[in-house]
Amino acid sequence: MRMTQRAFFLVLWITISSGMLSTAVAQNASAPAQDKDSAAIAKAVQGYMDAWNTHDVHAVALTYTEDCDFVNNFGTLTHGRAGMETTFGPFMTGAYSATHQTGSVRTVRFLKPDVAAVDVDWEMTGAKNQDGSVRPTRKGLHSLIMTKQGDGSWLIAVMHVHEFTATPPITPQPPAH
Repeated sequence: MRMTQRAFFLVLWITISSGMLSTAVAQNASAPAQDKDSAAIAKAVQGYMDAWNTHDVHAVALTYTEDCDFVNNFGTLTHGRAGMETTFGPFMTGAYSATHQTGSVRTVRFLKPDVAAVDVDWEMTGAKNQDGSVRPTRKGLHSLIMTKQGDGSWLIAVMHVHEFTATPPITPQPPAH
């Protein structure tokens, strides 16, 4: 009986060790894929910043999924690309028409191979108040959920904007006639 217990524990130890080894190998094998995806995510975030800086609302909307959700720093929800264009259009031709936004990826956490939680430190200059005066530099954090597309690119599915500067809300001005 004592030999049987030893044999059992030996087999158990070998099984557990093999499982841990194969898990470690699988994790190491996915590291290059995650590195490639992290680089693609950083590229997508830069694409968002570049689109913003052209003040082309359609280009900005294309950095999001068709069914995206966007929550601004005041808690207002906008749904979908069409909603993004409707909501942001007046801002991009008004208060944000001279803005410049920069950002850098702080963290990427892969929830699944094709879904990532991404934190982006951002800064915006050039926003204007309704009277045309320049607003203070804005700084904050974009909390994103990004999804990998069939072509390997990444799009923003969810964005929550956190602003660390105290600035009052801007209401879009009607277009000048």
